[in-house]
Amino acid sequence: MMMVLFIGVLSYDAVRVMNHSLSMGTLISFLMYLFQMMGPVMMVSQLFNELAKTSGSTERIQEMLNEDEEKAKAEKEITVIDQPLKLEHVDFAYEEGKQILHDINVVAKPNTVVAFAGPSGGGKTTIFSLIERFYQSTALTIKIGNENIDNISLSYWRKQIGLVGQNSAVMPGTIRENLIYGLDREVNDDELWRVLEMAYADKFVRELDNQLDTEIGERGVKISGGQRQRIAIARAFLRNPKILMLDEATASLDSESESMGQKVLATLMKGRTTLIIAHRLSTIVDADQIYFIDHGTVSGSGTHKELIKSTPLYAEYVHNQFKASNGEN
Repeated sequence: MMMVLFIGVLSYDAVRVMNHSLSMGTLISFLMYLFQMMGPVMMVSQLFNELAKTSGSTERIQEMLNEDEEKAKAEKEITVIDQPLKLEHVDFAYEEGKQILHDINVVAKPNTVVAFAGPSGGGKTTIFSLIERFYQSTALTIKIGNENIDNISLSYWRKQIGLVGQNSAVMPGTIRENLIYGLDREVNDDELWRVLEMAYADKFVRELDNQLDTEIGERGVKISGGQRQRIAIARAFLRNPKILMLDEATASLDSESESMGQKVLATLMKGRTTLIIAHRLSTIVDADQIYFIDHGTVSGSGTHKELIKSTPLYAEYVHNQFKASNGEN
């Protein structure tokens, strides 16, 4: 608009100057006034843009303030050792009228490996989020032993859980800071090196210039994906969780790194209840119990061999996995 005004004023006043009805001084005065107006007009336009952004942000903040607060002050600290984890008739919806999970019933016995398989979008990660109490709902019942997890102190409950995710979450800082992140106790270097050795990560860390104090950059850009994964696993070793949750923990790795990651995870899974989400059969085929999740429901459960016989959807899923692994169309 300001450019159009400038060209319009210049053209009109130029004609007036040629007709001797306007002096050159007056033309320059008009142009100077116009230049002085440009700044305030642009500021006003930017003000309306900022108001629009602020309106959207305020609406989102209001939505957050209207959310129910986490029930974090429960006094109970129930041990999870040798206790089964049970999901009983769990229904859940992120938005009213758009139900994601329908009557989910799952039992994870102590010191066993329970896998969740099925197509993407079926609700497997949502189940993990509910177990970690990232969402609250009165229409679900998740128990450890005979105690509803909502009655357990939130901080105490989450201390019992170790999560290794697909993206190997790391933060800007040193390897040491990433390993001890979230711990409420002092950790010496010997213990850090021990968990790194258990995660087969000590070799590459020792080769770095500053070893434990090496900066890994934003999202760990200074180290490879496999190295980030092993740091995440070492962090899980350091926490020594009673319940281990693996969400596509090796999906983003190359074949060599995945083989190493599987070996490390096998060590980490020993002596604890393990829940696994995976699309690759090599990860879940040896699980003690597999739950096939499809469209928010449990379509079948059992061992790999039992599901092949009892659940056609799982058999088809396995068949498609073999086709993909053999490179067939």
